[in-house]
Amino acid sequence: MKKIEAIVRKSKFMEVRKALHEADIEFLSWWDVKGQGDAKQGLIFRGIAYDINAIDRIYLSFVVRDVNVEKSIDAILKAAYTGESGDGRIFISSIEQSIRIRTGDSGDESLYNK
Repeated sequence: MKKIEAIVRKSKFMEVRKALHEADIEFLSWWDVKGQGDAKQGLIFRGIAYDINAIDRIYLSFVVRDVNVEKSIDAILKAAYTGESGDGRIFISSIEQSIRIRTGDSGDESLYNK
């Protein structure tokens, strides 16, 4: 089992979510987050300087069986891509154990994805 975490543009979130659903990833969590990359910029409006380095992003997190890792990554890559700096990141880590509280199922059986 693997945990996939991704940070994507807020404007691409619905496309990423739809792509993951089409890849049979039915359960995921997400949070609105702010981040700062290597782009440094500011805005001056009516003589007041504003720092606009904090960029709105969506942070996604979900756990999949090993057989679903590649199609999950492909779905995110295709849906989140703009070709511009700031498209986001994907992180993959190993999960030792998963247990569904309601049924007591463990391992792959505790996950929703096929």
